[in-house]
Amino acid sequence: MSNTVIIGAQWGDEGKGKIVDYLTESADVVVRSQGGNNAGHTVINQGTKYVLHLIPSGILWPGKICVIGNGVVVDPAGIIEEMETLRGQGISITPENLLISSKAHLTTSYHRALDRAKEALRGQGKIGTTGRGIGPTYADKVDRVGLRAGDLLNLDRVEEKIAHRLAQANEQIEKAGLEAIRLQDVLSTLRESAQQLVPHLCDTVPFLHEQIANDAKLLFEGAQGTYLDIDHGTYPFVTSSNTTAAGACTGSGVPPHAIDRVVGVAKAYTTRVGEGPFTTENDTLSDYLHGLGREFGATTGRARRCGWLDAVLLRYAVMINGIDELAVTNLDGLDEIEEIQLCTHYELRGQQLTTPPPSIEDWQECTPVYETIKGWKQDTTRAKSAEDLPSEALAYLKILEARTGVRISSIGVGPARDQTIPL
Repeated sequence: MSNTVIIGAQWGDEGKGKIVDYLTESADVVVRSQGGNNAGHTVINQGTKYVLHLIPSGILWPGKICVIGNGVVVDPAGIIEEMETLRGQGISITPENLLISSKAHLTTSYHRALDRAKEALRGQGKIGTTGRGIGPTYADKVDRVGLRAGDLLNLDRVEEKIAHRLAQANEQIEKAGLEAIRLQDVLSTLRESAQQLVPHLCDTVPFLHEQIANDAKLLFEGAQGTYLDIDHGTYPFVTSSNTTAAGACTGSGVPPHAIDRVVGVAKAYTTRVGEGPFTTENDTLSDYLHGLGREFGATTGRARRCGWLDAVLLRYAVMINGIDELAVTNLDGLDEIEEIQLCTHYELRGQQLTTPPPSIEDWQECTPVYETIKGWKQDTTRAKSAEDLPSEALAYLKILEARTGVRISSIGVGPARDQTIPL
């Protein structure tokens, strides 16, 4: 396996954590390059469920090195809680197998409070954030008033800076009717966190370049998905970072020419969390999937919005990311569906669209045009190879390849590590 980027080709929650876990066996280093603990990856191995938010999925494999890059925003208390949970499940986490970039920005309690305050003040125009403080942390980064992980080495040096930023934040927090954040509480949390996190801090760029020079195989783990990208997603209903393939480079310090392969991950249907356009959303399919106990967020527990697979989205994701192959997950979610709908294009005021419109207002008005495909009405969860899949399921995948122009390299038929079928 060469240096590979794993990217969500929809609105996130595509099952990237499982695909990263599956490909980690052939990797040496697993890199997280953007997002924060608003992401959630769930991996099931030998009956044990692991939920990861900031730590790369590669931590579940002995002998692998995990890197949290400069493009990630790190909640110190959140990552420590995650480390303790994983250790309680028998996972080894040390400064040798988990490196955190000293340039990564820190999310504090006032960022989380600001996130909730801004959503409250938006009223009907709310975005549907997770309330984890991700947007305000990135905003501070761009405004050049943020804290970086390296500041944990000397908090006294930045105490005045924190006090000044907190005073500004509290004005907005109190305006929304929320309780102001105390400076000493912020500093106390950071000091406690520093004791556990400082041993993991370093400049991760030289480390990654050394690994590349030594022919190590790097796997870049994306968070969220293409249509939550701050530039290319359903703006303003997006996250605050570049969730597309290029973000793997800016968020890690690895140059573009070092990337050899981009794998896009897509469900066999479509889901999203939060507000914004969703052309193929279908209440009947949503109710069906929720009734199976599926499609609830790993981070928030919120029920996801569900709809039919959208080839318009996937084709555009292939363009933006340079996707070389698709990993299709959750095929088993369609096992009991008699007729499956695949959106081939949109209609907008009498025009056919094969890519999403640039205007969010126009996107909201688009209607889907479907191709009806016969379902297979069989259990696929026990399949171990393509030969075990029903012919109708294989036909569905062939049509998907034709509609997107990209080959499918693996199929997911369940949440467990061994429920991935390579093609």
